[in-house]
Amino acid sequence: MKYIALLRGINVGQNKRVNMKELRQFFENLGYFNVATYINSGNVIFESRQKLNYEKIEVALAKKFGLHIPVLIKTLREMQKIAKAIPANWQNDTTQRTDVAYLFAKIDNKSLVKELPLKRDYIDVRYIRGALFWNVKRKNYNKSHLNKLISHKLYKFMTIRNINTARYLASV
Repeated sequence: MKYIALLRGINVGQNKRVNMKELRQFFENLGYFNVATYINSGNVIFESRQKLNYEKIEVALAKKFGLHIPVLIKTLREMQKIAKAIPANWQNDTTQRTDVAYLFAKIDNKSLVKELPLKRDYIDVRYIRGALFWNVKRKNYNKSHLNKLISHKLYKFMTIRNINTARYLASV
């Protein structure tokens, strides 16, 4: 079965630096196959015949890289379902911004949308099992309070990718 591992918070600024070639080799050494990484933000595409063990992967990552890196793993089918739910006209361009927040199980529920500090008059936020996705006009970015998401208590239980990355990962 094909999976996508989304590693949270690596290679953002100078913190939690992980080389993608080493990360690919790391997953191969764990027994996964057809391993590939996509861009430098912790997206690992792989196949496995064995039952996945998130804790084993996180412990091994800490041992190998000396970092606590939360790992969220989705099947290709889950990624495709999420990407398909996003309106086709939602893009990242000069006028709009679209992102996907993949959710860890602890917070994966529809009521999450109401808990976030977003101004819904300026941002369209939607939930699907496993993810939140949003679209905001760039001129309304600050008014939407999207920048306040980073300081919210639930932020640490999600990992965010832009729409281009989300769509690519759903197509592999």
